[in-house]
Amino acid sequence: MENNRCEKLRWKGMFIESVPDPSIQPANDGSFWCQHTFTCVGPDGKVANEEECNAARPCYEEL
Repeated sequence: MENNRCEKLRWKGMFIESVPDPSIQPANDGSFWCQHTFTCVGPDGKVANEEECNAARPCYEEL
């Protein structure tokens, strides 16, 4: 994840409390949602993900 993502962007990996095991292939937990709407779409009607949730959007909140 990049550091310029929106404060309200959430993904499954944020809630898993485990130490990464390098012998296990990454899960690629690409399920994102917006904490403004609690769906995969932000309040501006665009998809919520790590690439799209940035300062160019009107709903963006800096970390």
